[in-house]
Amino acid sequence: MPSRDLPARPNLEQYKKQAKDLLKGWKSADPKTTKKLADAQFEIAREHGFDTWKAFTDRINRLTGAVQKAAIWKAAEDAVVSADERTLADLLQKHGQMLRSEQPETSWFGGLRPDYKDFGARAILAREHHFRTWDECAALQAALKNSSSPESRFEAAVDAVVAGDAATLERALRADPNLIRARSTRAHHSTLLHYVGANGVESWRQRPSRNAPRVAGVLLDSGAEIDAPADMYKGGCTTLGLIATSIHPKTAGVQNELIDLFLARGARLNLAGAGNAHSLVNGCLTNGRPDAAEHLANRGAPLDLEAAAGLGRLEVVKSFFDASGTLKEPATPAQMTAGFLNACGYGKKDVVEYLLDHGMDLNGTSRGETGLHFAALGGHVEIIRTLLTRSPKVDIRDGRFGGEGWRHRWMERGFDKDKDQGRDGDGRGPERL
Repeated sequence: MPSRDLPARPNLEQYKKQAKDLLKGWKSADPKTTKKLADAQFEIAREHGFDTWKAFTDRINRLTGAVQKAAIWKAAEDAVVSADERTLADLLQKHGQMLRSEQPETSWFGGLRPDYKDFGARAILAREHHFRTWDECAALQAALKNSSSPESRFEAAVDAVVAGDAATLERALRADPNLIRARSTRAHHSTLLHYVGANGVESWRQRPSRNAPRVAGVLLDSGAEIDAPADMYKGGCTTLGLIATSIHPKTAGVQNELIDLFLARGARLNLAGAGNAHSLVNGCLTNGRPDAAEHLANRGAPLDLEAAAGLGRLEVVKSFFDASGTLKEPATPAQMTAGFLNACGYGKKDVVEYLLDHGMDLNGTSRGETGLHFAALGGHVEIIRTLLTRSPKVDIRDGRFGGEGWRHRWMERGFDKDKDQGRDGDGRGPERL
């Protein structure tokens, strides 16, 4: 049988459908047939002159460029890291629609990837490199061409910090002791110590390092200012604040070890160093790091009403109310609302009930999200049941994401409110859909 030629732009999905239709036809003609989908796929492949379905689909992928996408994404990613304007501009001209509309694969940790939505390579590079303008970004790239420039020495030391390469870092600091107080020319103005937090800096430099405690020790021994703030996130952050709120030290299994190291070296617990004017504990709770929040609280971090509620410390929560059950200073209604939402999101049922019994608005919101949203997103069925017994509004749309997000997550978790059945969540914090 002569083979059929492939069209100029073959559609693999159509051939997959043809194989399924062929199998259906076989089964219709002979309900007892033992043929399977693989047999139909082989038939389609052989009809087009290929010995296997894989060879057939590989050929289609090459013709359509599917196998080239990963290479294109990697080339664009490399151009971003190296601030190669010419290469990125060329890739955007040839593949801009794909880069801007699809979710590219990435070698950066945790699914972080470049954002190509800006039109123009310069705008993308300035943003990804944390510069306000392209001229500032270009100035750094020019300085990096001289390996002895202060910028080159600093950036090389940053690479050693990120890689967990303590030996290279020690050599760099011996050669240039001024590095220990130098700051990045990027908009976040980080010191070397801030990069230990793997948080708030360049996306490709946000990755876990098991050797982070050793690297931090080298920097602190060399005179790094332990509570120095940097300008990532609103209000600035200390390194301890970055570490405590970051997923990367947790992933590396060194988050609490780093926290203890910083505290032993004198880091202050009472600074609003977690960004967005958050205290350390509140910053952890806001960013889904309840374990770090608990660890800090156990080591004496101050707790306001918001923090105490999120941690489920009912006795501390009660201390913010007078004998008549009225909220008292220094606690505020805003802290009460934030604490209630945290308690819902982290499954602190006793605190949820106490606050509701002491004036908390069942439908109170923060950024358009209610306690019901938080409880559902955290997967806490018992909290949801508790809230439903008080007849909350169930049609409030999530003000951040524009939908009744709690309903979707509720259904994902298999909860049937009519049968009062369900399963507990996965123990994560109040994640956002």
